[in-house]
Amino acid sequence: MEIPYYVNECMTALRLSGFQAWAVGGCVRDSLLGLVPHDYDLCTDAMPEETEAVFAGYSLVTAGKKHGTIGVITSGGVVEITTFRRDGAYSDSRHPDRVAFVNDIREDLSRRDFTVNAVAWSESTGYRDPFGGREDLEKKILRAVGDPDTRFREDALRILRGVRFSLRFGLTPEENTLKAMLSLSPLLDGLSRERVYTELNGILPLLTAEAMALFAPILTRAVPELAPTVAFDQHSPHHAYDLYTHISHVVAAVPQDLTLRWAALLHDVGKVPTFTRDETGRGHFYGHAGESARMADRILRHLTAPNVLREQVVLLIQNHMTPLQTERKALRRTVSRLGLRLTEKLLQLQEADMGSKGTGEDAGNPVFSQVWEMLRQLDAEAALPTLKDLAVNGNDLMELGYSGKAIGQCLNWLLAQVVDETLPNTREVLLAAARGKEIDN
Repeated sequence: MEIPYYVNECMTALRLSGFQAWAVGGCVRDSLLGLVPHDYDLCTDAMPEETEAVFAGYSLVTAGKKHGTIGVITSGGVVEITTFRRDGAYSDSRHPDRVAFVNDIREDLSRRDFTVNAVAWSESTGYRDPFGGREDLEKKILRAVGDPDTRFREDALRILRGVRFSLRFGLTPEENTLKAMLSLSPLLDGLSRERVYTELNGILPLLTAEAMALFAPILTRAVPELAPTVAFDQHSPHHAYDLYTHISHVVAAVPQDLTLRWAALLHDVGKVPTFTRDETGRGHFYGHAGESARMADRILRHLTAPNVLREQVVLLIQNHMTPLQTERKALRRTVSRLGLRLTEKLLQLQEADMGSKGTGEDAGNPVFSQVWEMLRQLDAEAALPTLKDLAVNGNDLMELGYSGKAIGQCLNWLLAQVVDETLPNTREVLLAAARGKEIDN
């Protein structure tokens, strides 16, 4: 295993002081997979105070000291060094109530989540792999260390981490591990929404339709609003799939952009509450785009998603049932309102939505290629103006007698004329147009 110089310096300092030094966890796993680790964690039999003494000449991070972790600030970054430990009970299904420091690397590895993360390496000894993590990596198996129920009851976040590891590294969950992940998914209810959101962000870009089916009990527990879509018959000749399966195919069909994946995941959650059937038994979902957008807004607020992502997801969902026009003026208006990049994402969402019905209809619709060509043309031209780009502003309109809401209304009207290429964006022309417009203060 290749170790960066700054990590090796830390391992050498521990060994020269008479302590064990092991690289452990994700960095060892990634190295075995031929990947470059993003960070390196070390573990040792040195007690936290002894680790502090070894690195007395360094700046240290001691926030995790009570759990045995000392961060050493090196020229290459922070290296976390943790004392071998045994965890006590997990009464909150997230953190151990207490930890006991031990001097055996095997005992430390036995408390970890999955075998592929329970492998350690030292320069003097080589690999320490008491639970068969390397063999599981070779066989592409995800297996909990010890009893799966115990591992997931200790820390429910491990369930979502298991989904992420399975997708990221192409690992198939071992039968008992998968059974425990699915059956214990209700434990996710006790996790902080911030932690759930962070894990979902790692999962969403990797999801396939098959993975969404396999992990449905977990995903619908993490996002409860998805649960009613499972096996929901849409009663529509335009949909061969149940609602959750349709959503799964849309998620898999859009690019691995986080905003798009969230929009795809939530774009039809409003179908269940808006569902009606006519006298022929056919299903309808009048207003479902607006309801889905409102639900997506609540979901993402609850998950503490950043405002920018939430607002863009809501806009995409609001507009996903409104076909983009190939007519130049109409498309220019949309791009001016949403921006070019968000309009491109909207088109990608609409393409995926239309192509994921399971009936074959609308897949490869030539209108999409026409809109793409028009967007490329608009992208090659000068950027479309926004309100801040107008040659006039609110102060100019106030001098003409505008006030209150009438100022914004007139500015938006002027912008629409410029976007439609009805008026040029010049001060004289826009002021003349504003003078001629009826003022409704």
